[in-house]
Amino acid sequence: MSIMSWAEARDIIRNSIWKQNAGLVQILGLCPVLVMSSNIVNGVSLGLATSLVMLVSGAAVAAVREFIPNELRSPIFILIIAALVTMVDLLMNSYVHDLYVVLGIFIPLITTNCIVLARAEAYASKNGVAHSALDGFFMGLGLTVVLAILGAGRELLGKGTLLSGIDLVFGPAAKSWVIHVIPAEWNYQFLLAILPPGAFIGLGFLIAGKLALDRRAEAKARLAAPQDATLPEKQAA
Repeated sequence: MSIMSWAEARDIIRNSIWKQNAGLVQILGLCPVLVMSSNIVNGVSLGLATSLVMLVSGAAVAAVREFIPNELRSPIFILIIAALVTMVDLLMNSYVHDLYVVLGIFIPLITTNCIVLARAEAYASKNGVAHSALDGFFMGLGLTVVLAILGAGRELLGKGTLLSGIDLVFGPAAKSWVIHVIPAEWNYQFLLAILPPGAFIGLGFLIAGKLALDRRAEAKARLAAPQDATLPEKQAA
């Protein structure tokens, strides 16, 4: 078993959260991203559930990959993922039932989420347990960040609040945690942000923002490259 260095871990984390972000770069799992990003609580809850499944499934697939025939890989990977999703489904039903009802079918559908299966096939089936577990968790966490930002934006524009529904996770006492950016007595609503078209528009802005940041970083790197190349010559002189 190979020991993972900090450099390898850093590369995996950066690749999972930024360079190959499932929501902004690979554009996978759009159905839960668009439907469950109506507010920050729903988005983060589903994202964390997906991250947990990806962490454990990545480690499990990596642990048994040498014993699985190539022709049976996909069915066995799906079986492993389905077993883990069933455990998450039962736990959420037991401990956060109100949130479980709101998330509904999208918890069982983690089994068929192409992000989970694609990562098991593309990475966990070719790498060690620690690497695969870290990759799976941060790939799910990258999706969670997208869901959180998109959910916060849609909730703020659509209802004028933040953390709406937090009581579904922490109980009725948490209703006081909801932030009313626009006073509740105004009865503010902007339906375009709340409905699916708002999710498409918001995701488009996030993708455009990431591309702009990447291009800006590339431009800075190109400008810095000639200066770095001349440093040895200046030092020699």
